[in-house]
Amino acid sequence: MSYLIYMNESAPNEGKTIKIADITMPQTKIETQYDTQKPDKPEEPDTPPPEQPQMEMETPDADMSGINIAAPTAQTDLNVAGVGGFGGDGEYLPIVKVQPVYPRRALQRGIEGYVIVEFTVTTNGSVRDPVVIEANPPNIFDNAAVKAALKFKYKPRVIDGTPIEVPGVQNKITFAIAD
Repeated sequence: MSYLIYMNESAPNEGKTIKIADITMPQTKIETQYDTQKPDKPEEPDTPPPEQPQMEMETPDADMSGINIAAPTAQTDLNVAGVGGFGGDGEYLPIVKVQPVYPRRALQRGIEGYVIVEFTVTTNGSVRDPVVIEANPPNIFDNAAVKAALKFKYKPRVIDGTPIEVPGVQNKITFAIAD
């Protein structure tokens, strides 16, 4: 403001006024038309889909000396302390082993190999912290093997009637394309 006073400028000149006409649109009904058609159904392929490869899985060597396989004897004084699958002492045993999904890229290229996975069997029989110990070829089947190992279920190791974790369990998963 002080600059305007200092410069002693005069007020702007009032020039010719211009009037802008009002624009109005007539009322019209807008119809939306859709021009989409359903795509044609694709043709069936001439060749049958490739066969799913068979996976070979090796189970770890378990010490079976602690498992009692003798016929049960009947007693009148029955103790039901071990209900829930943890009845007697014994080693961990595999119950469910899920086959891994063969990686699509390896299947297309005809690559076969194996992965050795190490993990911990928890007190409830699930698998925790799977880690690839050895893989041939490296980094091809690692993710598929780890995902499959996470789905394995075991009967946990039981000592004195209490299930305990078993670290360092190793499992070799072989990836082979079926002929």
